[in-house]
Amino acid sequence: QVQLVESGGGLVQAGGSLSLSCAASGRTFESYAMAWFRQAPGKEREFVAAISWSSGAITGYADSVKGRFTISRDNARNTMYLQMNSLKPEDTAVYYCAANKGSYYSDANESDYWGQGTQVTVSS
Repeated sequence: QVQLVESGGGLVQAGGSLSLSCAASGRTFESYAMAWFRQAPGKEREFVAAISWSSGAITGYADSVKGRFTISRDNARNTMYLQMNSLKPEDTAVYYCAANKGSYYSDANESDYWGQGTQVTVSS
């Protein structure tokens, strides 16, 4: 069982930056592939970024955030991060972290665990 808790959301002006964190419980964090998803009002949940298990050598991004967002993990701290730069109003959403027992994934339907979400609002 893994519990995930996101933090770091908030209100920021367009062009600004935010850093999200996802703290995981348990001793097996490094054995999980991790990912960030987001859901804007009236829209379906969508993939944002993913990172492979263990060292996190493999990362992937949605085209809409590529070059602006960076995903990383610190297994010693049982924490995953999402650094978001050059934020745009269309990045406004609730951001969720999720975990999968495999090596890498990006499909929300394959998530085994979810956090409660953190709101990110980007003003124009």
